[in-house]
Amino acid sequence: MAIQKILICDDSQVDLMNLKNALGATQCTVITASDGEEAVKKAKAEQPDVIFLDIVMPGMDGYAACRTLRDDPETKHIPVIFVSSKHQKADRVWAQMQGGKDLISKPYESRQITDKLEML
Repeated sequence: MAIQKILICDDSQVDLMNLKNALGATQCTVITASDGEEAVKKAKAEQPDVIFLDIVMPGMDGYAACRTLRDDPETKHIPVIFVSSKHQKADRVWAQMQGGKDLISKPYESRQITDKLEML
C-alpha cells in the first residue's frame, strides 16, 4: 500500500507537531485533527491512507472515534494506529478490540512512526 495521505489526531498541539515532524520525511500529505469527532469528519472527507490517533482526548476519545470509523462503510478500510501515553498490555488489547492495528507508546522515536507505515 502506497501511503500518500495521513491523518493525525491529538488534543495536544505539542504532540500533533511531534507527529507531524516525525512524518516530515515521508513526503506524505498530513492532515490534522484535535479531537475524535474532528478526526471522524476529516477521515470521511479526506479518505486518508492511515490514521494516527491519540486515545485520551476530551469529548469523543480515540477508542470511540476508532469504533465509529470501524463501523462506517466509508472509513472501515482505513487503518488506525493509536499513539498514546497508555502503554499497558491491557491498553494494547483494548485498542485492537476497538479496531486499531497497533499502539505506539509515548514518548516514541520518529523511526517507530515511520516503521509502522512500512508495515501497512
